[in-house]
Amino acid sequence: MPLTDTHIRSLKPDLKPRKYFDGGGLFLYVATSGSKLWRMAYRFDGKSKLLSFGEYPTVSLRDARERREGARRLLVAKGIDPSEQKREAKQTRITAERESFQNIAREWHETRMAEFSEKHQGTVMYRLETYIFPAIGKTHIAKLETRDVMDVVKPLEQRGNHETSRRVLQIISQVFRYAVITGRAKHNVAADLRGALRPRKTVHRAAVLEPEKVGQLLRDIDNYEGYFPLVCALKLAPLVFTRPTELRAAQWQEFDLEAREWRIPAERMKMRRQHLVPLSEQALSILRELRKYSGEGKYLFPSVRTEARPLSDMTMLNALRRMGYQKHEMSVHGFRSIASTLLNELGYNRDWIERQLAHGEQNEVRAAYNYAEYLPERRRMMQE
Repeated sequence: MPLTDTHIRSLKPDLKPRKYFDGGGLFLYVATSGSKLWRMAYRFDGKSKLLSFGEYPTVSLRDARERREGARRLLVAKGIDPSEQKREAKQTRITAERESFQNIAREWHETRMAEFSEKHQGTVMYRLETYIFPAIGKTHIAKLETRDVMDVVKPLEQRGNHETSRRVLQIISQVFRYAVITGRAKHNVAADLRGALRPRKTVHRAAVLEPEKVGQLLRDIDNYEGYFPLVCALKLAPLVFTRPTELRAAQWQEFDLEAREWRIPAERMKMRRQHLVPLSEQALSILRELRKYSGEGKYLFPSVRTEARPLSDMTMLNALRRMGYQKHEMSVHGFRSIASTLLNELGYNRDWIERQLAHGEQNEVRAAYNYAEYLPERRRMMQE
């Protein structure tokens, strides 16, 4: 006699497992623990087989009967083993999950982002989790199309987040390239969106460039009174013209005053390559005085509040503002523009200048070894 919901709810566990049949091979298996499990007995290729449909009441009597009929249609009409089809469907789901954009992106992040700073790694993961994963994270990467990627980045651009939209597209493209390399995708669909976003606006980094104004800036720095490490950082900025972050986070272990060198390790450089800064006599004089103040610590320019951290991003900029230099006149990054402009005007070799500014090298092999390139010429240039 077919089962009913009333009968099923009344069933109690026995000392041994019991089977209650509904017909067509479908039965309810009641375990000694009280679990009620739907199963279907059938034969395929002359062999007895068993198919599981789940647990009652999560799978209702009606649901179990529908699954039985579906399995019978496979057997009778198509000659397909429902157990084998179920196994293949499960394997497809596992593969789809394993090769989802989200899983491959996390693998890419762990593998390819290891050489970058923790801050940059965190920024990339934040963009993945905030903007990308909610939209396409669970989709099999090989099934994503250009339209799917466009639906992620275009709304960001329309909200005015132009830089974020470009960065997000860049991350998606890098994940796709990794997937292509590792055989999980055939084509980088994000690459097809090149030119789809608005072009980047050129960021103007204010700097005084006329020699007379540069001279006045240097006199203003010499006359500036304040926190001694900050004063030293301002005085060193035009003598080393590194990026602001590279300067303010400088560590004493990076300096060899006897060799007149500052070697910035790759992990602290924007391009992730070691950089060598020849030190002029003027720079050495500042460093010797600074060492009396902060030489026992880690950083040359420790924060006012704690020696465990360097000066903040805004400290040097605020000092320039207190000197009277407005946003449109001078920025901390402007010391690099001053060096580039004036050295070129003075006739120094452009390659020496670019190397000292640590600008990106397109040739990867050359880039790995060029931190000391043109070193004698750069030493002379820095001192002059």
